[in-house]
Amino acid sequence: MNICTYVTPVNKQPKLYVVAIDYNTKTYENLREEGKACLQVLSRNNMQLVRVLGKKSGFKIDKNKHLVDKDLILNWQGYSVLKNACAALGLEKKHTVVELPDHALYLFKVIKNKTFSDVNVLSLQDLIENKIIL
Repeated sequence: MNICTYVTPVNKQPKLYVVAIDYNTKTYENLREEGKACLQVLSRNNMQLVRVLGKKSGFKIDKNKHLVDKDLILNWQGYSVLKNACAALGLEKKHTVVELPDHALYLFKVIKNKTFSDVNVLSLQDLIENKIIL
């Protein structure tokens, strides 16, 4: 689990997303070997997890164990998803689009998606107002 700073849809049919992944993350290491990923839209109820998922390295702590121990994970279509997430997208890695100085851009095809809730979506402004970022 990682907080992605840069994510954008780039095509409607098929649904394609580009996700920027920092080279210094466990997520980057995992994606070099793995062909699938799960992109999640967090809710305000997940806000405090940003400190663990985005500010701590997967090389130093086992984020999955942390989340399982706190009973914060559920299984959706074979993916581990945070409880209270607003949505999840099952992704299939197509290829690396470009390698930038500090991030690699990956192109993903959406193979499944589910909206769990369309209320209380966590926003950048929520993170700023709660002094989690910036």
